[in-house]
Amino acid sequence: MNNKFQSPQQFFRQRRLRLGVVLAVLLVIYFGSVAIVNFQTLTSLAQVPAGLIWLFKNFVPTDRSITYLGPILYQLWRTLIVAVSSTVCASILGLIFAILGAKTTSPTPALRWIIRFGASLLRNIPVVAWAMILLFSFKQSDFTGFLALFFMTLGYLTRAFTETIEDLDGEKLQALQAVGANYFQCVFCGVLPEVASTLTSWVLYMIENNLRDATLVGILTGTGVGFLFNHYFKQFRYDAAGLIVLLIAILVILLELTSTQIRRAIA
Repeated sequence: MNNKFQSPQQFFRQRRLRLGVVLAVLLVIYFGSVAIVNFQTLTSLAQVPAGLIWLFKNFVPTDRSITYLGPILYQLWRTLIVAVSSTVCASILGLIFAILGAKTTSPTPALRWIIRFGASLLRNIPVVAWAMILLFSFKQSDFTGFLALFFMTLGYLTRAFTETIEDLDGEKLQALQAVGANYFQCVFCGVLPEVASTLTSWVLYMIENNLRDATLVGILTGTGVGFLFNHYFKQFRYDAAGLIVLLIAILVILLELTSTQIRRAIA
């Protein structure tokens, strides 16, 4: 009979060995990648201080950049509206797809696999690619940015909502079915009340994420605060571009604080 007991010295020795192997593999991958792309690590690191000095010297908002505050706030508001509206619409449709695609609530296995495949397809196409694809069909407009964020968010939230519903205890649904509850009663009385707080957290997270992505999408679609940032940047008005970055960061922080308070309230 083999004795599987390990002494503390053997246990920590094995942990150090595993850690050493992982670090060695990562180093091999790094140096192999550096050799393939001919990346000069030391040269690049030596240029970091000069780059940071230029960044803080040129992108710090000045008194002149305050004169652009009105147009910036207006475009920032439009960007926020696009991010929130696309997330809300995608979350409503994603919840329907998640209910139909989860193992515990899906009517048929075929429908479940179709929804999972569609969600994976939408989620794995980057939002930049969505913006470029839709740009040819819908031209430069807020609607193009809305659709790009909507499709990516729909795939992401459908997957997240599906996994959340599947993690629900199946015995509660079986108990409802045992007392004669139909499919819709099981969903609306047994599933949604249990997962409402988690689904709300996902929606709030995606609003924060989409606000950042909406800025990048705006550069491609020629709308919102992203277009304004690109406009100022190309005209070498770096102080105004820096003000945009600062306001975006402040807005994202405010959204994070607000979403944290909402999560605590519904927990």
